[in-house]
Amino acid sequence: MPRYKNPAPTIDLIIEIEDEAGRPGIVLIQRGHYPPGWALPGGFVEYGETLEQAAVREGREETGLRVKLLGQFHTYSDPARDPRKHTISTVFLAKATGRPKAGDDARQAAVYTRRGLPSPLAFDHARILADYYRFKAQAAAAKPARGGKHG
Repeated sequence: MPRYKNPAPTIDLIIEIEDEAGRPGIVLIQRGHYPPGWALPGGFVEYGETLEQAAVREGREETGLRVKLLGQFHTYSDPARDPRKHTISTVFLAKATGRPKAGDDARQAAVYTRRGLPSPLAFDHARILADYYRFKAQAAAAKPARGGKHG
């Protein structure tokens, strides 16, 4: 019987949260294992677990935050996105309150604004964040102006 080699399913979280000054930001973790760098919280989906369950679990394990999932953002499947092996990551948007605290395999967890992102970002997370900020800008531009006169 042939053995098939399949990509591993993973999840990543864009956790929207306010920083200590009340500015909108996102949570990033500094990885404790290879590959090094800053990353979105996330990880491998465990057997018997849904993507959503994995997202909530990883958010809690790596940041100490209870996240509320807002929905799926996008799936990233470039075979080179993870130098360890081929992974397919479904990225979720989430909200949380409080202060992140590093846990599991994260060395640090902190809130960053768009203009203050740390470097280097691991995996393809620079691309994911560029897509996210473009999505947010498009959504903001599509909102109708409030308080205008209707004619």
